[in-house]
Amino acid sequence: MVKRLISANASDISGFSTEELKQSIKASEGRTVLSENVVVHMPALVQDITNAEMASAFGADMILLNALDVIEPDIQGLYNEEYKGTGNAVQDLKHLVGRPIGVNLEPVDDKAKMAEVKLDISSGRKATKETFEQAKKLGFDFVCLTGNPATGVTNEHILEAVKIGKTHFDGLIIAGKMHGSGVDEPVVNLEAIKQFVEAGADIILVPAVGTVWGVSEDEVREAVQVAHRSGALVMSAIGTSQEGSDEATIREIAIKNKTLGVDIQHIGDAGYGGLAPVENIYALSKAIRGQRHTVSRISRSINR
Repeated sequence: MVKRLISANASDISGFSTEELKQSIKASEGRTVLSENVVVHMPALVQDITNAEMASAFGADMILLNALDVIEPDIQGLYNEEYKGTGNAVQDLKHLVGRPIGVNLEPVDDKAKMAEVKLDISSGRKATKETFEQAKKLGFDFVCLTGNPATGVTNEHILEAVKIGKTHFDGLIIAGKMHGSGVDEPVVNLEAIKQFVEAGADIILVPAVGTVWGVSEDEVREAVQVAHRSGALVMSAIGTSQEGSDEATIREIAIKNKTLGVDIQHIGDAGYGGLAPVENIYALSKAIRGQRHTVSRISRSINR
């Protein structure tokens, strides 16, 4: 058996297989924190390091890169005169943070019935055979198949992307919606969740209760039960800019969603420079696992 992720060393994590990483998350019993970071903006707090490094320092166990073009990968803050790296941005970032790192790939539906004006994104951000293969080449531990605001991502296209990903990518696949992505369709759809799992999704993404208009505790609880019965894990997401709320709001969301049985708690990137306020990452961590495990994570050297 593997170590649970919340107490694993960087050397343990680097040796995990895909199934071992999934088991390490499951064994952490709802106490895993994932921070999503925008990579195309220069970090606002400290310009000579990355958002991923700051998120890791305040309690993140996993890092999800947003707005990264995998065909032309560029992570702001990664390289400077003191650190040149190897030229593989993903491997260099993994070396610096010692955490599992993933990327958003967006299953865009050009025929989606939109609820707002559609935003076009580069081909290197879309979920295709080519981008899955490139994500594998770069060494990502997981991909997240979801949509940013107004990109026109639908559940139908997420399902197709899961199928493509299972063929062309060997890491974990997260699938689902953290908000509407500009599309006029239900955000939590139990039938779609069943299909995602049947197609091979390892982790189902749902909006955290308290973040999306009208999404109830009962809906998320049922989604968790459907996924768990089929062997999949669940990640709840704070992806509606509430990651920039006060700490009390973050703690309330965190405890509520832990009660519903989610395995990973995601905190989004809507802060200065594409990172949630660092005190909110810390508040989320401390709320779902206490001071002991939080201090263990933020203090544990990547050289262990």
